[in-house]
Amino acid sequence: MKLKFALGAVVADLHDVLVTIGIFSLLDKEFDLTIVAALLTILGYSLNDTIIVYDRIREHLRGRSKNEPLDQMINKSVNETLSRTILTAGTTLLTVACLYFFGGSVIHDFALAMLIGILAGTYSSIFVASPILLDFGSGLKPRAGATPVSNKSNLAKA
Repeated sequence: MKLKFALGAVVADLHDVLVTIGIFSLLDKEFDLTIVAALLTILGYSLNDTIIVYDRIREHLRGRSKNEPLDQMINKSVNETLSRTILTAGTTLLTVACLYFFGGSVIHDFALAMLIGILAGTYSSIFVASPILLDFGSGLKPRAGATPVSNKSNLAKA
């Protein structure tokens, strides 16, 4: 099970860095050491946020009943950490926005990278890491009582 948690965290971190690099490329910004520092800071920030969500999921995994579906348990865990995630991201965004608008030209690109990264990191902790854990944690098995959908029947209807 630990590998499933790790895979979700790595994919979420890759998402954050790629989104930040992609937006910087679209804006035709120059990459220098301050941007590399911002990317490393984004990695740490996002990983910490993902660990908070995953820790709550692990707590619920220890105490869950055998008939509770994994998706409901992950949903409950994400909902319990959602307010903490939003408050942490909001206060950090407020600080970084002040740096962006009032910090001067030296710190401008660093603050822009941090703004993008914090938004992407908050998104990925909830909407990337947890679904990956769900997909690999459930073994991609259909729920009990669900009817499997085959591609042949869908093709015949089309």
